Amino acid sequence: MIPIARPDLGQEEIDAVTQVLSSGMIAQGRKVAELESLWAEFIGVKHAIAMSNGTAALMSIFAGIDLEPGDEVITVAHTFAATANAILYTGATPVFVDIEPDTYLIDAKRIEAAITPRTKAICPVHLFGLTADMDMIQAIADRYGLAVVEDACQAHGATFRGRRVGSFGHGAWSLYATKNMTTAEGGFVTTDDDKLADWLRRYRNQGMRTRYQFEMLGFNFRMTDVAAAIGIVQLTKLERNTERRRAIAARYDEAFGELPIGLPITPDGRTHVFHQYTLDVGGARDAIVADLREAGVGADIYYPVPVHRQEYIMERGLHADLPVTEAAAARTLALPMFPGLTDAEQGQVIDAVRAAVERHLGAAAPDQGTAEVAGAAGSAGAAGSAGA
Repeated sequence: MIPIARPDLGQEEIDAVTQVLSSGMIAQGRKVAELESLWAEFIGVKHAIAMSNGTAALMSIFAGIDLEPGDEVITVAHTFAATANAILYTGATPVFVDIEPDTYLIDAKRIEAAITPRTKAICPVHLFGLTADMDMIQAIADRYGLAVVEDACQAHGATFRGRRVGSFGHGAWSLYATKNMTTAEGGFVTTDDDKLADWLRRYRNQGMRTRYQFEMLGFNFRMTDVAAAIGIVQLTKLERNTERRRAIAARYDEAFGELPIGLPITPDGRTHVFHQYTLDVGGARDAIVADLREAGVGADIYYPVPVHRQEYIMERGLHADLPVTEAAAARTLALPMFPGLTDAEQGQVIDAVRAAVERHLGAAAPDQGTAEVAGAAGSAGAAGSAGA
């Protein structure tokens, strides 16, 4: 089976970990500080704070901007649940707006209608490796005095008009095993806010600046030097691996250009780092996925049940009318995408997709897709938002 993802780990990472283990300093130490400095420079911000994982990074940002019960954060339901969970962690409420039908990212035109006196932040998700419309989002945030928290967990190195994501507001990053850059588990917060950065460094360290002097309520969200050593090597590979991902995506684009399916797009002024390569294959999605897996292709679905349809969210009364989100959840699939995907493996994927699409869709035009759903939703006004 060709997997959906495969970490690019080699002898360099093994040697880096061995060096740390031999040093006797394996907890948060010099390697973590080195990785933080390198990541801050790469993103173009003053501070990068290493965290134990991407969820902890999001949770820490929302706690650090003083979210509390009654506050609201505007975000999307077409995302991994950690985006909403990190908001709920503070007692605040996620308010879901719909996505764009072609990028699968937050539809910035719908944000303003969802703002209430309780809104404290906007949390765009740079999903699948593509950046949200940060010009419009930042303009709205500035107009209403809102914080911007970027869920950049899938967008390592992606840019919007030449500026890296994670530098517009406070950025949260995941370094999970399948991400474009990994430390096995880990994460970052990026920010230019000196006060928040200082608070986060204490918050992740049990509330301590100095050992056993607890200045505040804190937790253990630290990264180890073992993880940081892997991350330092991974960062040296990131741009090379990003170019490989783009080459794989370009070959997919060429192979599927004549098929009656929707391909990923990259709007002008943005760069895509292809954490996932996502197709809209219409109502035959589940049958096509089954065929691909039968052919040895590890296709997957991101995400089959949107966050606003998860039971624990619905139990909280967080209702939202999100037709484009639900269409994407029903129609899309992701193909294997990782730098080590060989040409032969990609050829196998392409052949399997062609065969499955021909079997289930033939040469017909796609059925009513997310774009048409979006048009209908747009004519009815902005999508409904969640309520407390």
